[in-house]
This record gives sequence, C-alpha cells and structure tokens, in this order.
Amino acid sequence: MPRQRKVGNLLALAVLSALAQRPMHPYEIATTLRAWGKDQDMEIKWGSFYTVVRNLDRHGLITAVESVRAGRRPERTVYQISDAGRAELVDWARELVSTPEPEHPRFRAGLSVLAVLHPDEAAELLRQRLELLEEGIRAGRDALTEHLRQIPRLFLVESEYDLAIREAEATWIRALLAELRAGTYPGLDQWRAFHETGELPPELTDLAERGGPTQ
Repeated sequence: MPRQRKVGNLLALAVLSALAQRPMHPYEIATTLRAWGKDQDMEIKWGSFYTVVRNLDRHGLITAVESVRAGRRPERTVYQISDAGRAELVDWARELVSTPEPEHPRFRAGLSVLAVLHPDEAAELLRQRLELLEEGIRAGRDALTEHLRQIPRLFLVESEYDLAIREAEATWIRALLAELRAGTYPGLDQWRAFHETGELPPELTDLAERGGPTQ
C-alpha cells in the first residue's frame, strides 16, 4: 500500500529528480522539467509549482544554499536536495516501480458506459480510435528510434512503456471490433435490441436492479 508522504504531489517527485542533478533556483527547475518533458510523464499542475517547492523546503527535503540575482531580475533562492530528500526520492521511485495502483484512464470511463451507444456507433467510434492509435504508434516508434541514436535507452524507458501500452490497447480494440463485426460479441443482440426498441431485455433489467454491470 502506498505510504503517506510529507509532500505527496507527484510534482514534488519531479522537483527532487531535478535537484538530484545539481542545485537550482525554482525557475531553473521548472525550465529543466519542461525540457525533460516531465509533464508528459506525470500530471503536473504548474500553478502549484512554487507551493510544492516551499513545502519541500519546509519539510527539510530540499534546503536553500544561496540567493542569486541576474541583472535587474528579482533575487532567486537556489535550492539543493537534502539527504532526507534524496532518500525520499529513492524510496518514492521504489514504490512507484514495484507497487501497482488503480489508475483511471478516460478510455476506461468511456467503456464503462459503452452500452449507452448503439453497437454500430460504438464500433465506428472504436475504429476511429484505433486509426488514431495506430498513427500515434507509428510516430512513437519513429521518434523512439531517432532518440535512441542520441540518448541512452535508460532515459527513454518511459517512452517504451507508453508505446507498449498503446500497442496493447490497439490489439485489444482490434479483437473487440472483430467480435462486433462478426456478430459474436456476447449479448450483442440484446444491446442492439435495446437501442432499436427502447426496452431493456429482462435479463439485463434484473442485473441492473441487483446493482450489477449492465454490459
């Protein structure tokens, strides 16, 4: 079970990972994270960035080492990761890599209410999604191949994972579409009848009244 952390926002993890490289002031940290594409790896709300930095400092995970001023710009505080912060970074990474957690992608939310669509429309929308997925997979493969010429694979492992997840999703959608097209998907006739008559089949009515899934 994930442990309660002093600063649990994943943006804190990103800040610690940046400061593990070298001391920086907050503007440098944000610039570095954007350059690394960290907002593609995790949900980052930039509006809370300075709050996260202050909280990390308050809990002793980072420490201020100096203040710098460049020209007429405001004075900026340079932070470095503390020993406690480095331990937190490593422990957090261990947890995220080792422990599966429930995730709620938008596609799953859509599938959970798929029955509200006519099966023919559902199939067409899935076909559209598959087409976009395949286009993205091709682009992702090309980009990964290009990046591997310049960047060690270790620093692209999250891109490999993202590509594998999209490929798995595409495979699953192809299989579902094949069943819908062949008419072999279980309950397809009832699903179609509901949309064509407006009446829920008795077996599905009973299931709905018991609070079970209607798909």
